[in-house]
Amino acid sequence: MRFNSLIPELDVADIERSLSFYVGILGFEPAYTRDWEGFAFLVLGDAQIMLDSAPHGRRFDAVSQGERGRGLNLQIAVDNLDEMLSRITAAGLEPLIPPETKIYQTGSGPVSQNQFVIQDPDGYLLRFVSMTTR
Repeated sequence: MRFNSLIPELDVADIERSLSFYVGILGFEPAYTRDWEGFAFLVLGDAQIMLDSAPHGRRFDAVSQGERGRGLNLQIAVDNLDEMLSRITAAGLEPLIPPETKIYQTGSGPVSQNQFVIQDPDGYLLRFVSMTTR
């Protein structure tokens, strides 16, 4: 398995609830878990994410007060944006930001991006995107 250079590790309140969301609804695959630690390493295409419900006894002030997420917005490119949206709506969830097309200027020119944003059970924002260059 190849590990990305940047892999977010999200502190979650309830690992089973988070796995139901990420695996059951969004379609991430568990690459491996450490059940005794409340930890899961998940993969969706080229995206990798870690979920940790027991960060080894070290609690950060905001996390210990139940404030997870705090505006963190993770962009995740998917092959089929419509399929991801269908999975989410079939689960009775609605995007926080509905599907939209945005054009962003980048260093190599404009990029057209179809996207929507969903919030996970701990408040982390997930921006699912499909990009094309213009």
